[in-house]
Amino acid sequence: MTAPLRIGNASGFYGDRFDALREMLTGGPLDVLTGDYLAELTMLILGRSRIKDPARGYATTFLRQLEEGLGLAHERGVKIVTNAGGLNPAGLAKEIRELAEKTGVPVRVAHVEGDSLAVPDGYLTANAYLGGAGIAACLRAGADVVVTGRVTDAALVTGPAAAHFGWGPGDHDALAGAVVAGHVLECGTQVTGGNYAFFRDHDIRRPGFPVAEIHADGTCVITKHDGTGGVVDIGTVTAQLLYETGGARYAGPDVTARLDTVRLGQEGPDRVRMSGVRGEAPPPTLKVGLNRLGGWRNEVVFVLTGLDIEAKARLVREQFADALARSRTEPDEVRWELARLDRPDAPTEETASALLRLIVRDQDPEAVGRAVSGAAVELALGSYPGFHVTAPPGKGSPFGVFEARYVPAGEVPHIAVLPDGRRAYQEPPVHTRPLHDAEPPPLPEPLPPGPVRTAPLGRIAGARSGDKGGDANVGVWVRDEDAWRWLAHELTVQRFKELLPECAGLDVARHVLPNLRALNFVVRGLLGEGVAARHRFDPQAKAVGEWLRSRHLPVPVTLLESAQAPEATV
Repeated sequence: MTAPLRIGNASGFYGDRFDALREMLTGGPLDVLTGDYLAELTMLILGRSRIKDPARGYATTFLRQLEEGLGLAHERGVKIVTNAGGLNPAGLAKEIRELAEKTGVPVRVAHVEGDSLAVPDGYLTANAYLGGAGIAACLRAGADVVVTGRVTDAALVTGPAAAHFGWGPGDHDALAGAVVAGHVLECGTQVTGGNYAFFRDHDIRRPGFPVAEIHADGTCVITKHDGTGGVVDIGTVTAQLLYETGGARYAGPDVTARLDTVRLGQEGPDRVRMSGVRGEAPPPTLKVGLNRLGGWRNEVVFVLTGLDIEAKARLVREQFADALARSRTEPDEVRWELARLDRPDAPTEETASALLRLIVRDQDPEAVGRAVSGAAVELALGSYPGFHVTAPPGKGSPFGVFEARYVPAGEVPHIAVLPDGRRAYQEPPVHTRPLHDAEPPPLPEPLPPGPVRTAPLGRIAGARSGDKGGDANVGVWVRDEDAWRWLAHELTVQRFKELLPECAGLDVARHVLPNLRALNFVVRGLLGEGVAARHRFDPQAKAVGEWLRSRHLPVPVTLLESAQAPEATV
């Protein structure tokens, strides 16, 4: 029987724990160590850095991590695969070779390119999401380190797994299993207890980074190095499976994975087996992410304390509008948000205060700069009692916009630049299948009627939310069958909108995943033009799930009484 391939992850984003690469290399056995440094916002950041220095455009943190990690990986025979190349994978690969020569570590470096497309006028970046084929080609050619640009997060796992087990493009089920494993690993400690709804059940002060033990058929066990913090259980894996996904079909350039076929089982402490994943041919198109500067924004936060909060807010708005009119400046967008964080008879000044946020946006930096900051500052001695702001008004800053488009896969070159410099073109999949929604699965039998008590949804349900461009997704799951029989019928789209009024006027889709006892909601347009545009105060929808869990509704008493029961196998 072929031994499993142990793939670990040491980074979930650009800025993650710096010591993680060393900790993963020294903490236990690994065959491959991955690092995910790219996100929609990161590409914009790298795009702006490349304008200042064309030789950059990659995640410089990774290079610093390798100063120690390169030798450790070589000593332990661990391959390193990362998308830290960003907009300049060739440049980062060159820097790694120079580092290897300087430190005397004999490693073979390869990289993958072709994702960078012609940038349309007015944009900073245009990158297609490639699959794992180029990574696999580099590893098969003997690479010790593989650097990529914009590949899917899961490609960092599908590439090494395909190279190790000899999978071809038609091994859809095995590839789908690796995609699911890659999706679970991609955000690092989010699957080992970080950002977890039921965090109070575990010690997650310093969660370890995850490891996937992948088998030849695509099944895997999600775990972590012995002795590291955090936890891996069915709940933490379920939460990450739901993160930033949509329907039952999770499409990618290698394969479309059926999330409605995933089965989880607790195999032991900090060991969750994922099996049963079915795959289908990938779609004929590749997603392309484009970033551009959308304009300029400024923000002022007024602190309103004590009595008459609404009247104070109204006064500021009227005074500010008058000041702008006198300055003959009217930004394209002026938005006010009042956060009632205050409480009556508060024991501290901070808990007696509400926050009034002013957000202005315009294509012209002057329209959001001096005129706005001046209009805010001049109110200091002539406005509501207790006037102050959280920070001095600035001159504004640029904001970005992310857009997604799709192009035929055959139009995007996918090139593996092998350790010896040869360029190996990767053919697009021969067999493809246009993406379409899966048939809605049958719902379970409803829970019999019984006494209910008003309580927060989070007393029995977990949730995790995130962003995809301007859309938000909210995954909700429960831990036993009775709770699932209730949730599947209770948390409809209508109920979801009632609980989250900000979503009431938006298009919301609900996807049912019975194997996970989970519902996944996709809210179109909640985030405006995406995270870089900072449309709302939680621009990546990270806490929408926790907001939903805090909302009260009638819950069966039997479920509340059994809410602390151990998790069952699904």
